[in-house]
Amino acid sequence: MGKVTGFLEFQRLEEAHQEPGQRKKHYREFILRLTEEEAKVQGARCMDCGTPFCMSGCPVNNIIPDFNDLVYKQDWQHAIETLHSTNNFPEFTGRICPAPCEEACVLRINDDPVGIKSIEHAIIDKAFEEGWVKPQSAVHKTGKKIAVVGSGPAGLACAQQLARAGHDVTVFEKNDRIGGLLRYGIPDFKMEKWLIDRRIDQMKAEGVTFRPGVFVGKGRAGKGVTDWATETLAPEKMMAECDAVVLSGGAEQPRDLPVPGRDLDGVHFAMEFLPLQNKRVAGDPGVRELWASGKHVVVIGGGDTGSDCVGTSNRHGAKSVTQFELLAKPDDPDYNPVWPNWPLRLRTSSSHEEGVQRDWSVATKEFVGENGKVKVLKTVRLEWKNGKTSEVPGSESMLPADLVLLAMGFVSPVPAVLEAFGVERDPRGNAKAETDGKGSYLTSVPKVFAAGDMRRGQSLVVWAIREGRQCARSVDEFLMGFSELPR
Repeated sequence: MGKVTGFLEFQRLEEAHQEPGQRKKHYREFILRLTEEEAKVQGARCMDCGTPFCMSGCPVNNIIPDFNDLVYKQDWQHAIETLHSTNNFPEFTGRICPAPCEEACVLRINDDPVGIKSIEHAIIDKAFEEGWVKPQSAVHKTGKKIAVVGSGPAGLACAQQLARAGHDVTVFEKNDRIGGLLRYGIPDFKMEKWLIDRRIDQMKAEGVTFRPGVFVGKGRAGKGVTDWATETLAPEKMMAECDAVVLSGGAEQPRDLPVPGRDLDGVHFAMEFLPLQNKRVAGDPGVRELWASGKHVVVIGGGDTGSDCVGTSNRHGAKSVTQFELLAKPDDPDYNPVWPNWPLRLRTSSSHEEGVQRDWSVATKEFVGENGKVKVLKTVRLEWKNGKTSEVPGSESMLPADLVLLAMGFVSPVPAVLEAFGVERDPRGNAKAETDGKGSYLTSVPKVFAAGDMRRGQSLVVWAIREGRQCARSVDEFLMGFSELPR
């Protein structure tokens, strides 16, 4: 490494960010990337550890020690080449990835890890500013036609790789803009959408065709799933016209909460609430009126989607925001007790810092309404023993609630899509396909592949990119007999 003793000399530096009171007034990103000098110092903290566990902790296996060293040496152009060799979209992961690589960092055993995510953020932003990110068009065309259904990170990564291999690729999206959950699941204050548009422009220049507003399947997506399609395309037609089809939609079917009062006005899935704000920020007229302004908001679910509901509700001007979780409150160890694995720890997001009352081991018993609208949540505390729960006697309580947002995770992809293609599903309702060996990512239906959340279930953006890339190689091998795409 460039600075062998750097990890002894320098402390971890977090990226600068706007304070909570200010950032709640807008929907723009509020985290600034490191300066070149700051990134150099942080790169110097990377140890000559021999076995880079950070690389195995990263789902796309980023070559982290190499780009850390290149940033330390201020060789930014080679740094972005190294980063792009494994990751199509570091501007996405550098902003919204929870950084499992950092939990696997050797320093994380007993110290603060290398700020890998912040270095990645700095590399890609500088690369775009310097004009180093250019379309990579195929030299020769294969004449093979491929349809990619779903335009989230898995679909985009798969499409870009296949286009660079010379195939004619069309990406279909049921919503009115390309991006999947990157577009209509992640708030703009975490990732502004011009970042997606910039990549789409690059992919168009590489030969990818995009068709938003098209639902591929029979029927429609279903309750709780964003579906702004103006056209429906039958799978039979797509199969007849294409040499291969990749199903890369998200795990969008939300987990429901079937308790008394669920049908009251004011009880909504998180994904009925969050995409509307994305559309408002985009300047769309006539967006449905679903606001948290002046309301007592209760968010049920303690994950990232729940956190996004908290941040959006505070920006709306909610009277109060409460978030609770069925599970017990996790510990918050200083370092990683299960290194290099991902630890269960108490995580406080930037949205939590902006104001929320959090609670754990709480179950909802009933939504209580007045004139058809939710007004109160009836809850009970839980006690956890040996992985099982029991209600704590006498712990029932009533919580004011004018808006309840269900953010309890997602159970499966949209069933109507997989049913329409006749794809075999696993016990969790995902498309069944192996990830290794000959025919990886191929479903039970000939020439139909599946990748990302469509295959693995609800997961991270970085896992979606990995599966999209690997699926692209498998499709290329299927069509051409061999592939030079990286896996």
